Amino acid sequence: MGYGFGSFEPLCRTVPSYPHCNLFLRQLNSKAPQTLREPSLNIAGVGVNPQCAILRVGDGRLGNIGNIIACGLSFFVVLALILRASKRKAAVGLVEFRLFLSMYALSLIFQILTTGSFLRQTSTALVVLTAIHLGIVAALGWALIANGLVSLQWVEDGTISSLAPFWGLTIAFFVATLYISLDTAFGWTSAFGPSNPPIAQKNIALFVLTSIWPAAAAAIFLIIMMVVILRILRERRPVGFYISAFLLFAVAQVIYFAVSRYICTASKAKVDGSLIATVLETGSIVMLFVGWKSITEESWEEPWYSN
Repeated sequence: MGYGFGSFEPLCRTVPSYPHCNLFLRQLNSKAPQTLREPSLNIAGVGVNPQCAILRVGDGRLGNIGNIIACGLSFFVVLALILRASKRKAAVGLVEFRLFLSMYALSLIFQILTTGSFLRQTSTALVVLTAIHLGIVAALGWALIANGLVSLQWVEDGTISSLAPFWGLTIAFFVATLYISLDTAFGWTSAFGPSNPPIAQKNIALFVLTSIWPAAAAAIFLIIMMVVILRILRERRPVGFYISAFLLFAVAQVIYFAVSRYICTASKAKVDGSLIATVLETGSIVMLFVGWKSITEESWEEPWYSN
């Protein structure tokens, strides 16, 4: 049964390790516990009445060990990219790109905490960490677009005219998503649930900010970079890097949302598609770095900048 646009019910039922479900499980456990068919919350994994879920760490259970390892390794890959980017002193958008990479690295840490099955479901700690995680996801969308706009060089990169809108809208997306997430779980107001019926888990604002917006931001960024590369720089080779980054991101979403439950079932709830999705998304970030590196200068050519 479908509940319309903005419903998380099919996602929380069929997509393993979907962090949003941590919010709705808290909401339903408090407001409509009769809708839940969960095992004991002490061992329950991520999801609401899930078809397959990786149980919480303990008593021989390793939790979502595959994705934990993928996130950990990805964190160090991104850290290496930040260090390499820092050496390109003359690169356009250096400050903004490092901030974007840092935000992605931070999201990996929160992904481990919110989908690794470490914390008890419906706990306040898990809800707060999930809200922060989703806030970072929404903020990353704007940070990506901001990096594209910096490449147009309408304003000088690394200056207040560039960083003020970067931080201003990044914080705005983060705070808005954080509040909506917390209100969804804790029920401070009736604006974000429970739905009618409660099991629908409907929240259009959260759905747009954390599902539609990141995908739209990736598409907008790709369009901006195609304009920069083909119309302004008049080059062709970097196009492949950015298209590859977009395709890796797109394939990651397909595996995460469409294939993950089959992997979870086949592995008897040991791993799911989040492992592959994390690797592909990090591959997308690596390709963004390669593309950025291909269109920027490493150092100033003038001899007085050689130091």
